Amino acid sequence: MEEERSIDRLARYLISLGAFAIIAALCWYFRSVLAYIIAAFVISLLGQPVFKVMKQVKVKGRSAPDWLLSVLTLIIIFSILITIVTQVVPIVSGIIRDAALMNSRISFDRDMLRRINAWIVRVFPDVGRDFDILSYSLTKLRDMTSFSGISSIIGSLASAVAGIAIGIFSTVFISFFFIKDEALFGKIVGAIVPDRIEESVGKTVLDIERLLSRYFVGLTIEVLGVMLLDFIGLTLIARIGVNYAIGIAFIAGILNVIPYVGPLLGDVIGIVLCVILKFGAGVGLDVNIWIFALIVFAIMQGTQLVDNFVYQPLIYSTSIRANPLEIFIVLLIAGRIGGIVGILLAIPAYTVIRVIASRFFYKYKPIRRLIPDRDKEGE
Repeated sequence: MEEERSIDRLARYLISLGAFAIIAALCWYFRSVLAYIIAAFVISLLGQPVFKVMKQVKVKGRSAPDWLLSVLTLIIIFSILITIVTQVVPIVSGIIRDAALMNSRISFDRDMLRRINAWIVRVFPDVGRDFDILSYSLTKLRDMTSFSGISSIIGSLASAVAGIAIGIFSTVFISFFFIKDEALFGKIVGAIVPDRIEESVGKTVLDIERLLSRYFVGLTIEVLGVMLLDFIGLTLIARIGVNYAIGIAFIAGILNVIPYVGPLLGDVIGIVLCVILKFGAGVGLDVNIWIFALIVFAIMQGTQLVDNFVYQPLIYSTSIRANPLEIFIVLLIAGRIGGIVGILLAIPAYTVIRVIASRFFYKYKPIRRLIPDRDKEGE
């Protein structure tokens, strides 16, 4: 009897493993479709707060139909994206190209740079004796926005324009239904799980959607907040001009999405570009180069202090409800496994794992200690 039970248990394990392998193979084969669904899901997370706000607007006691509100939500989201692509990105590209062209006209004292170069050559002899950190940085920036690089990208995209059009249409189409029906994604997931856990899975998906929606909306607000503070400081204090301030603030805000590394990289790029533009285009305060660099550094560091002590605590505490130490450890592990991409995906992935663990594995002591307030998850 015991042997039969062992055989039955082994058979169940093998069947489960085979089913998992089949599902994984199907997901890999239809990965493009899965990517459309995930992209639409993220867009719906950003759109749900907008949808709910418009839903509260009533005329003669009635709100607009859900389908119309979903269309308006998508129009708002994609209008913002199109505005960024058509208005801000060209400004950023122009700043980097201008800075690269101005490098040959910069006339400030290079003694400090020579000492930095000497230190780099001494510590990293493989770079060569002729290494120039300023020229190297500008060359890399120029390559990123060179017309040849852009042309090759456009050529590659042109060959796949049909696939891109299908992808955009599919993502928008799926997003429409996800925004219109908040519980739709949960229903899809619930349809492929056993009946005994379908209700729990549906609640879990709703919790995940609420938390991730708050996280992505909060992250968007954080990026915009960092851009705004940097723009105000660079315009009113550093006096580098509106267009240059928009471009540099945009770079710093986008890089700020990358935890820990991004803000530092954004500050370095911002300072280098400001210094080059000042002594190449004559913009900015009429002060010594190092004083000007220190002013820009103070502006961007002031923004980071506001981000660290105001924006991030609000986002992490109200969205994923995790301890800062948890987030730090998760980011370290994700960075080790997946590099920058792993860091970017770490917090959303940890949010999903955390909600699933609180719903299905709360009986285990480590989960209870890690998530003491299970009932508040997803609220």
